[in-house]
Amino acid sequence: MFVVFSIMNDLTLSEIWIYPVKSLGGIRLQQARVLEKGLEFDRRWMLVDEQNRFITQREHPQLALFQLAMNNEQLTIRHQANAASAQFDMNDFSAQQELVTIWDDEVQAVEVGREISQWFSDQLNMKCRLMHFPETNSRPVDKHYALHQEQVSLADGYPFLIIGQASLDDLNVRLPQPITMQRFRPNFVFTGGQPYEEDHWTNFSIGDVNFAGVKNCSRCVLTTIEPSTGTKGIEPLHTLSTYRQHNNKIYFGQNLLALSEGMVHEGDRIRHS
Repeated sequence: MFVVFSIMNDLTLSEIWIYPVKSLGGIRLQQARVLEKGLEFDRRWMLVDEQNRFITQREHPQLALFQLAMNNEQLTIRHQANAASAQFDMNDFSAQQELVTIWDDEVQAVEVGREISQWFSDQLNMKCRLMHFPETNSRPVDKHYALHQEQVSLADGYPFLIIGQASLDDLNVRLPQPITMQRFRPNFVFTGGQPYEEDHWTNFSIGDVNFAGVKNCSRCVLTTIEPSTGTKGIEPLHTLSTYRQHNNKIYFGQNLLALSEGMVHEGDRIRHS
């Protein structure tokens, strides 16, 4: 348990993001509830193919064109290229559980509904289904990095990701054209401090909620997809590889586990023990 905190060079939580449907657009929030598996509603849904395997922008960059909005219990999805839209009740889904695959994990999930699955199939010109991952279902964090046998949602591996604005600013100075933070899909963005200092964070708090940094985040080709167009390039991985590569992996951001639950808000101070 943390007892005494000191302010980390006047660091401030500047942005909070959730990505309700894995690999689709994010939603910026002014406040969010921290749960063990991740922020409430963050990556609790994902699309799967006919083999019940997860679908992401890595193979289907057009997923970037789906923008999301949340209003009470309704989630609205809008395709920014053709303006087609659909919505569903976030608490409404089938009771029939089935196995779906995400990376090397098999988890139990339930289909949201045939109508919304068909809408996505029509938009993507491929058969797919929208699945929900109930809060009570199990998906353990990698045992090599878990602290207390934590669980994770449908995020790639960890419940939370934090990146400093100073880190992106430093990268943008090196890039031919600047990019936005959304290339990296963080949950938390903070201002203040030095570039890449989040690499070294261990125990710290955002407001009244305690976190632990457990693993620097290795980055993939998804970061090369421009969210506004769904087009793929070579940056920022090409530039990051010149100074952020280690053991054949490129790192940007820090993966986190929550040591407590509660609310976080834009403007919260960040403190370490």
